[in-house]
Amino acid sequence: MTPPIRILVAEDLDVLREHFCLQIEQAEGMILVGQASSGKEVLNLVPELRPDIILMDIEMDMKHDGIITAQKVLAQFPETKIIFLTVHEDDETVFSAFETGAVDYVLKTSSVGEIINSIRTAYQGKVQIRPEVAYKIKNEFTRIRRNEETFRKSIQILYQLTPSELAILDLLLKDMKITEIAKERQVELSTIKSQINLILKKFNKKRTKEVTAMLRDSDIIPYIHKIREGL
Repeated sequence: MTPPIRILVAEDLDVLREHFCLQIEQAEGMILVGQASSGKEVLNLVPELRPDIILMDIEMDMKHDGIITAQKVLAQFPETKIIFLTVHEDDETVFSAFETGAVDYVLKTSSVGEIINSIRTAYQGKVQIRPEVAYKIKNEFTRIRRNEETFRKSIQILYQLTPSELAILDLLLKDMKITEIAKERQVELSTIKSQINLILKKFNKKRTKEVTAMLRDSDIIPYIHKIREGL
């Protein structure tokens, strides 16, 4: 006879925790071995109860409490399958959840059937990639590719800048005004304006804010300092 799936429910809201526990108790082939209202309780219960599945809220004691707890549980009990329960669908939360090694990500408003099916699928060792999550992943890969191309082009342009232009760019990234840069560089304002125009032309941008925003988004600022040091 196949043993029942052992499940631990972690949810800080009593009414929701009781709701999920009832679903599991009424489902065939499943047994509720415990419940918790915080990540700390989960960590105390897992070594004793050894659940197959943890149905875990992402936010309990604090923001992303479930994610932090999942990382700790899986570090010690990697065979445990974790399904996150959440009301959030933002990209950062979705990616953080799956980065822990979780096998599914289910909205708390999901139907009873969807949650029970998620538990059975997770127990079989299958990772669920729901359409809405797949869409987010696709968008993330597109963003990464776009950033990589921007990064590559920016590096090429940076190596084309003169030491003086790099120094000015560094000051622009510190949000200094043109008059402040002229004073810092001890040169005429017209000279700084001329050099900034050359920088804009090389980056094919019309405003310095466009250049600095692009460099910040590409995490390229540390490379500016390395290029300056090498000149």
